[in-house]
Amino acid sequence: MERQLVSSGSYLEPEIGFSRAVRVGPHVVVAGTAPIAPAGGTAAIGDVYGQTVRCLEIAIEALAKAGATAAHVTRTRMMLTDITQWREAARAHGEIFRDVRPVCTFVQVSAFIDPDWLVEVEIDAVIA
Repeated sequence: MERQLVSSGSYLEPEIGFSRAVRVGPHVVVAGTAPIAPAGGTAAIGDVYGQTVRCLEIAIEALAKAGATAAHVTRTRMMLTDITQWREAARAHGEIFRDVRPVCTFVQVSAFIDPDWLVEVEIDAVIA
């Protein structure tokens, strides 16, 4: 099957050697997506909800480049540095996926590459 690589332009993609998303057949997977502001740096510093919104914007854009939409999402993974803030991330998640209802996991991690990042999001989708 053909393999389609999708870039978001992240400065880390060439350094780490990864793609924002990869599509193989009907399957699209989106890498851990951090809250990178459109002009660079971190979006919504100190705000879990705002950072989650930004992560989801980037991930949904990557899905679109691969030919998928939020309606195709089957799994999301929400990674937080402070699990007590899960409801703020869940609020942003629910705004997009309330009717799609993918499986979803919230986990706490010790840290991300940038200490200002409070959340990262991963997404899997299947284009039916």
